[in-house]
Parts: sequence; structure tokens; C-alpha cells
Amino acid sequence: MSRRRAAEKREVLPDAKFGDIVLSKFMNTLMERGKKSVAERVVYGALDEIETKLKQDPIPAFHEALENVKPAVEVRSRRVGGATYQVPVEVRPERRQALAIRWIIQAARDRSGHSMTEKLSAELLDAFNRRGNAVKKREDTHKMADANKAFSHYRW
Repeated sequence: MSRRRAAEKREVLPDAKFGDIVLSKFMNTLMERGKKSVAERVVYGALDEIETKLKQDPIPAFHEALENVKPAVEVRSRRVGGATYQVPVEVRPERRQALAIRWIIQAARDRSGHSMTEKLSAELLDAFNRRGNAVKKREDTHKMADANKAFSHYRW
């Protein structure tokens, strides 16, 4: 552990179109090389595609997709007496959100397709419908934690 004081959390400004802080964090995570306008174009394009496919407001659908990907538990490595155990621990709310955002973006990047807008909208729709690689990643994380339940007494 660091001996310094904990870093203070920076306040993220809400996005311009919908006024949503979580969407703004999503864009910041998607952004590469500081190109925020490109990230905004991709995300807003994906949300427009979702709106045309679902025929409803895309922001609640986005939040539902994110909720379906958020992990409840994960495994952490813990060294006890020369052996390393995978200990299941609950995930803090901020980390849950960060992991879900990262997993959705990574799954979208790994997809085959034409543009990032299409890939992201397809991945968000899959997450909304509880399928796709991001949701599979969450299920795998939960399975790993369930398989290592025996080591939960090593929780710290």
C-alpha cells in the first residue's frame, strides 16, 4: 500500500448532448490520443443507431446495458504461506462501473465490423439483451469467484 494520502477523485463534467456523467466517463475511456471529438462522434452515432433499432430513448438502454455487465464479485490474488490463492471479493461500486465500461469498449473493439460506431452499438445492444462478449466476461468472472469460494476466508 502507498504511504501517501489517497488521490482525490476528479470531477467529471456531464456530456454535452444528454447531460449524463456516466456517458461522459464512457467517452473518456473510449477516447484515444486525446481525440475527444472522435470519441463523441462514435458514442453519439452508436446511441443514434440504438435509438433507431430499439425505438426508445437510448440513455436508459445504455444504462441497462452497463448494469448487465457490472460484476458483483471478482477474484484477487492473495499470498498466504508461500501459496497464492484466488480469493473472491466484492467489487466496489466505482470499480464495478469502470470494469463494465472497459469490458464493453474492449468487446466492441474486438468485434468484426465496419466502423467503431457500428461495433459499439452492436455490443451495447448485445449487453442490453444479456449476451455478447462483455456479458460473457462478467459471467466468467462470477464463475471464477464461485469456483474459489473455498478461499473466501482469506479475505482481507
